[in-house]
Amino acid sequence: MQAPPRVLTVAGSDSGGGAGIQADLKTMLALGTHGMSVITAVTAQNSLGVQGAWELPAEAVVRQFRSVVDDIGVQAVKTGMLASAPLVETVAALLGTTTAPVVVDPVGVSKHGDPLLAADALDVLRSDLLPAATVVTPNLAEVAQLTGLTVQSEADMPRAAELLLAHGPRWALIKGGHLPGEAVDLLTDGDELHWLRAPRHPNRHTHGTGCTLAAATASRLALGDSVPEAVAAAKEYVTGAIAAGFPLGAGIGPVHHGHRVQG
Repeated sequence: MQAPPRVLTVAGSDSGGGAGIQADLKTMLALGTHGMSVITAVTAQNSLGVQGAWELPAEAVVRQFRSVVDDIGVQAVKTGMLASAPLVETVAALLGTTTAPVVVDPVGVSKHGDPLLAADALDVLRSDLLPAATVVTPNLAEVAQLTGLTVQSEADMPRAAELLLAHGPRWALIKGGHLPGEAVDLLTDGDELHWLRAPRHPNRHTHGTGCTLAAATASRLALGDSVPEAVAAAKEYVTGAIAAGFPLGAGIGPVHHGHRVQG
């Protein structure tokens, strides 16, 4: 039996299972790829927020990465929570050793507003990590962190993408889920503009949407899609996962990563 495409997530662990490494691996399985992981940080996290976070030593990150890539190989990489400037720098250097496409989710804060990236890591993220990205997938809060631009409407999204592309990624996906109205995202490489629209589902079970979208994009790239095809397929998958989201705990529940299989 032939092995499925291999996708590596480099991210933090979410003990509640809705985001981070756990969401990534569920997404990769749901989309027919083999998920592998490099854990950068451990969080104590549930539906109410993040109660604690502890980053791993850079050496642990390097050894996990080399252990997987040098033996098993990788056909796409997704990055998520990197916590600190030293870890961002470490991961950027590791990505420079592979030719696999890279999806960078520049995780800055949790769904509940808890900080997940040190303030002094933003400069190295811009200078070292973004140039390694095939596609970068910030939400609007992360756009503001990285560019200084506050996106207030769809009309601001092309300018936000332009500012991000100046740092070196091949494509920028500006996620407009926090704007009013339908959920609209913009994907562009500076020439092509792809507007992706989806209905907004009236539920609060949206924990892990950013991780899931980035992991789904990486999975589709590993399966052979172009960037526009991968992002469109990932958007469709996440929209379905949000619609099927379920209550878990007293706060924000997760999206349903297995919605296509389990209904």
